[in-house]
Amino acid sequence: MTAERCQVMGIINVTPDSFSDGGRFLEVDAAVRRGLELVRDGADILDVGGESTRPGARRVSEADELARVTPVVEALARGGVPVSVDTMRASVARRAVEAGAVIVNDVSGGLADPEMLPFLAEADVTCVLMHWRAHSTRMDDFCFYDSVVDDVRAELRGRVEAALDAGVRPERIILDPGLGFAKTAAQSWELLSALPALRDLGFPLLVGASRKRFLAEAAAYGRRQPDVPADRDEASDAVAAIAAAEGAWGVRVHSVSGAAAASRVAARLRGATVAAELVGAGAGRR
Repeated sequence: MTAERCQVMGIINVTPDSFSDGGRFLEVDAAVRRGLELVRDGADILDVGGESTRPGARRVSEADELARVTPVVEALARGGVPVSVDTMRASVARRAVEAGAVIVNDVSGGLADPEMLPFLAEADVTCVLMHWRAHSTRMDDFCFYDSVVDDVRAELRGRVEAALDAGVRPERIILDPGLGFAKTAAQSWELLSALPALRDLGFPLLVGASRKRFLAEAAAYGRRQPDVPADRDEASDAVAAIAAAEGAWGVRVHSVSGAAAASRVAARLRGATVAAELVGAGAGRR
């Protein structure tokens, strides 16, 4: 899946317990209003999730997740907005795609539900496969790597191979390094510094750093309170700018306006660079 510029994926948490805005958009009307607000601010895609994956979060029932996600996806898709569903359950992904979702964003990369990869192949839907090692209640026990960059690359490659073996077409696959998931702050920063190496896997890359705990150290200035997730928005925008400049396919963010600007600046800068190279090449042939 290609794009002329970095895509801005706006987050809609239809949950009572997400780490940043849990409970604010639990009602369908509130979630839909939030989605439309994000689109007005510059979101290209809306990512709707009904199950928190914050550290320590416990899983919700399938019925609760379906009840939270399906009507929001349906309402937004009906309005012509590209919608992604953030789920680890094939059953929820199926209902969301039937309701109009065009992307399935599985933070487990197909590991949490053995039916997910076969469904993705059957539906022929674009999917995000994230690097993941364990559910939220245990993920902090799995932050051990020989080399976080090499190991994440190898494990993502394994998820790609599993998806291809299940029949998912390669052009349908987007990868996510899973910043903050089974990773210390230092490991997340190391992965961010290695985006070119992750892109070398040959698949579009989605970067999800927004408001995550590893950004707290970059938000300890001025009147910011680094322990408050929303006070990490400027740091999140800075990461979005870096990701866009490094050629990421997309960034997943809570507050989209800064990321939307970063996407457009990076695209304009890339265009100017290409134009300058073409001029230089032409001059060299004279």
